[in-house]
Amino acid sequence: MGRLFWKFFFFFWITQLAAILIVTASFWLEHRDENGHRRGGPPGGMALNAAAAVLRYGGIDGLRELLRNDPRGGIYALDGQDREILGRAIAPAQIAQIRRADKGKETAYGARIAHAADGRSYLLFEARPPEMHGPPPHGDRPPPGKYHLPIEPLIVAMLTSLLSAGVLAWYVAKPIRNLRSAFEAAAAGDLQVSPGRAMDGRRDELADLGRDFDRMAGQLRNLMEGQRRLLHDVSHEMRTPLARLQAAIGLAHQQPEKFDASLARIQLEAERIDKLVGELLTLSRLNAGVGATKEEEIDLADLIADIVEDANFEAEAQGCRVETAQTAPLILRGRPELLHRAIENLVRNAVLYTPAGGKVTLEAGCIDGGLRIAVLDNGPGVPVDELDKIFKPFFRGAGAKSGAGHGLGLAIAQRIVASHGGTVRAANRPGGGLCVEIILPMKSA
Repeated sequence: MGRLFWKFFFFFWITQLAAILIVTASFWLEHRDENGHRRGGPPGGMALNAAAAVLRYGGIDGLRELLRNDPRGGIYALDGQDREILGRAIAPAQIAQIRRADKGKETAYGARIAHAADGRSYLLFEARPPEMHGPPPHGDRPPPGKYHLPIEPLIVAMLTSLLSAGVLAWYVAKPIRNLRSAFEAAAAGDLQVSPGRAMDGRRDELADLGRDFDRMAGQLRNLMEGQRRLLHDVSHEMRTPLARLQAAIGLAHQQPEKFDASLARIQLEAERIDKLVGELLTLSRLNAGVGATKEEEIDLADLIADIVEDANFEAEAQGCRVETAQTAPLILRGRPELLHRAIENLVRNAVLYTPAGGKVTLEAGCIDGGLRIAVLDNGPGVPVDELDKIFKPFFRGAGAKSGAGHGLGLAIAQRIVASHGGTVRAANRPGGGLCVEIILPMKSA
């Protein structure tokens, strides 16, 4: 059992125990006087009234008969000479105490004066003080006025509170122990633990915390798996140009006459490695949210015009062209350098797969709920099962061209759009080709 269990246990148990003791003490004090005798209550008051009525209408004989047959045995009557009418012995000090009670100085006996039909007065009082002598009028029954604490109910109440406090403390502490074990396992590298699944039957904040832990563990698993895949892909991508570098260096040593060709190959491979490292650094910064520039107002028409002008240089070498269908001016808030790079990556990818004589169209406009930017080409398109995969780092589908890059351009574009609160998706065009569409939220427009 952990410390939290015992804290909950003792706190609730002591609270319940204190409540039981307070209620018991209040009940006990309510029925006791300062001398330890039972106070007169409503039943005793009714008995005194009945005895007074019998004395008034039935005389002293009727009162004696009533007191002899009183099952409670708690009503006494003193005449003017302080003699008890049934002859029961009472100590003088006790009589003085009863007289004081009659005068309102004490209320221990509920004493009152009653008058008989012949005009004589009697002092009636309730309960049997311990100082009175003589055998109890009811056999072995304790004298009236003796009152004992309810020991048995008190013990049962204490045991019940002990059990309830233990169950409550266990109910609260158990999921916390499970969460602690899960955190220890996660710290040791085991992210397969699932405390939330073990608390499916609960509907409280601790169960919510367990389910949040499961989501966190799942995200960490995905992140670590993604990092492992990224490390594998990076090592694979780096191995090829490095191997070519080593081959070119070896060729330069073995065949000095081909030194210039080897040097050109070394320079080309070094540029490829530099480009790959640059794209990896960009992707890493986007994933970490580091180095993001301040948002500002962007004229989308000017941004698209610059991209189209630059992309046409590459398109002319392939015998195709890049056009824009955007006519209305659009102003949005964002980071211009990043958005420029995202749209440019999509356009360059479209140009790469557009055949000679084809065209790439860049569209922009407002739609319900946001701003739409679409890049359409006349290429072969993408297999349906690869449409979601093309935005993953280093993914190259079955139809990818040789030397088409490292598979990071679309991944970088997707991260940039996501950093602006938008989404990017790809779909094959009915007439052939691919449509890559960016949707930015209205808050950016």
